[in-house]
Amino acid sequence: MATPLTPGITAGRLPAEEIAENFDDLHAPLDAHEAAVAADRCYFCHDAPCVTACPTSIDIPLFIRQISTGTPEAAAKTIFDQNILGGMCARVCPTEDLCEEVCVREVAEGKPVEIGRLQRYATDTLMAKQSHPYARVESTGKTVAVVGAGPAGLACAHRLAMLGHDVTMFEGKKKAGGLNEFGIAAYKSTDDFAAREVDWLMQIGGITLETGQMLGDGLELDLLSTDFDAVFLGVGLGGVNALRSEGEDKDGVDDAVSFIAELRQSSDLTSLPVGRNVVVIGGGMTAVDAAVQSKLLGADNVTIAYRRGRDRMGASRYEQDLAASKGVRLMFNTMPVAVHGNGSAVEIELEYTAEVDGKLQGTGEKVRMPADQVFKAIGQTLTTDAGLDLEGGKIAVDAHGRTSRKKVWAGGDCASGGDDLTVTAVAEGRDAAMDIHAALTGTT
Repeated sequence: MATPLTPGITAGRLPAEEIAENFDDLHAPLDAHEAAVAADRCYFCHDAPCVTACPTSIDIPLFIRQISTGTPEAAAKTIFDQNILGGMCARVCPTEDLCEEVCVREVAEGKPVEIGRLQRYATDTLMAKQSHPYARVESTGKTVAVVGAGPAGLACAHRLAMLGHDVTMFEGKKKAGGLNEFGIAAYKSTDDFAAREVDWLMQIGGITLETGQMLGDGLELDLLSTDFDAVFLGVGLGGVNALRSEGEDKDGVDDAVSFIAELRQSSDLTSLPVGRNVVVIGGGMTAVDAAVQSKLLGADNVTIAYRRGRDRMGASRYEQDLAASKGVRLMFNTMPVAVHGNGSAVEIELEYTAEVDGKLQGTGEKVRMPADQVFKAIGQTLTTDAGLDLEGGKIAVDAHGRTSRKKVWAGGDCASGGDDLTVTAVAEGRDAAMDIHAALTGTT
């Protein structure tokens, strides 16, 4: 992250009160009456398409019916049975592209049942009671190492602990949570919810958390495979792709993931430096989160530059519209050529692109714009393959999460086949845990 001494990048661009308002909860939670009204719109479909669209297969009509009958705690249990991180997923899941997109109300009227907000209402209600709805069964005596305490690792660890296995969870950072804690916009998860959710999840018991332990940096797969009966890898993608553009090494050019992580861990957002003219390179959720938060911190001009067309952006149309509503400029079919400046970024040079025979190429037409801060949000990579087979740059896994090595499973962003969503990571961690349980108990 650039320091406040970098020209053009400074802290305190806005008063504390304005920043606090900017970073308030993106969607206010429903109260009991609002939840009842929202639940009443559900048709409680048989073979509901929303269930099929949910990566964790939550019985959505059932939990909404439970809300409508005044039993939100029962609704939360229905959610948590399938998705133990249902509280966070209610906040960050792109429901507009999943369950709500296929809602019968959306298809017929253009306004779906507010499934995400109803899920949050239910899960928040139960979690506020400070009671964990699950208990461990009798110990199996089996031990499992879970590497990475992000969504996949947490879901895997919880399910294994619930089934009676003793879990040691290793996390490279100083606290658990993964992208839920370090990698999403602050306005999506307020009031330290990610950390509170981890604490709540750990109430199941049987899980020991060891922080500061990173795979390939003092934590070796060979030793883990020897010391534990099974290993699950949920290490995410810690590396950041390079721009491969001239001037990438200049001050003011940073990766968006680090910026978001620093922002999420800051206790005083007025002390967080941001540029006056910010350009974010990329088209996914991370790019949008970095751009919007830069604007909310007080940057004058914020631009997202994406190399392909709008329809190819990884960020949902809702996220794109959110960015635009906050004053972020969206540029399509542009790619970085160079960052200009004498030691520090001052301008960025972009080249317009076109697809020819399915391949992206520059048109030769270029544009320069002021940029004292440039964020890279063009994808992440594994920091170590741990000697495992890879597929598409990720750890190769089968349908059960099994890797090329005996006793080792993987899931979440680090594993092949996923779509880099929190809810998908939860599903993969949960399902791998069930396969691990079957393998350890001899039921496969």
